[in-house]
Amino acid sequence: MNPDPDPRRAERRRSTKETEVSVLVELDGTGAAVADTGLPFFDHMLAQLGKHGGLNLDVKSRGDLEVDAHHTVEDTGIVLGEALAEALGSKAGIRRFASIALPLDEALVEVALDLSGRPYLHYDVALGETSSLGSPPFEVQLTEEFWRAFAHSAALTLHIELRHGRNPHHVLEASFKGVGRALRDAVRIEGSGVPSTKGLL
Repeated sequence: MNPDPDPRRAERRRSTKETEVSVLVELDGTGAAVADTGLPFFDHMLAQLGKHGGLNLDVKSRGDLEVDAHHTVEDTGIVLGEALAEALGSKAGIRRFASIALPLDEALVEVALDLSGRPYLHYDVALGETSSLGSPPFEVQLTEEFWRAFAHSAALTLHIELRHGRNPHHVLEASFKGVGRALRDAVRIEGSGVPSTKGLL
């Protein structure tokens, strides 16, 4: 049972000269996730995050892709992180910590997170010479920018490390699925109080 009186859902928007982003997230969902960012590979990754996180997720982003994808990807991470933080509310009763080693064929990615209120990202995913995937191209290095923006806006500690893997699609998909599964565990209600000796997260 959720100790907060309202459903754990939030809708956030961000409008700049570079992007227009809206995100709806429901933590206690069914994994019904849709994304429309103008970057099909990124949409696929966000859908994995929602599906494996058990989140109802609706993401819409419009950005200056004629410049490059950086603004769209980073701002989507910012707004998604803000929505997650708002949906978590007081964090009363949540499990808080979670980790997983997630395989996808030859790829194995380890994810650990803490809904701590302290933003931090450790990202150790080296993909060699691969520069982009999909069309329009999604630059693989933008994945780190997405997770950094997400972790800071959500005020969570996030570690993502590649243990094995050669196929960049498999590696990135494993990272999104892994974060989704860890989030699913971390946001789970299993008590009533805030899981911190401080009494606040």
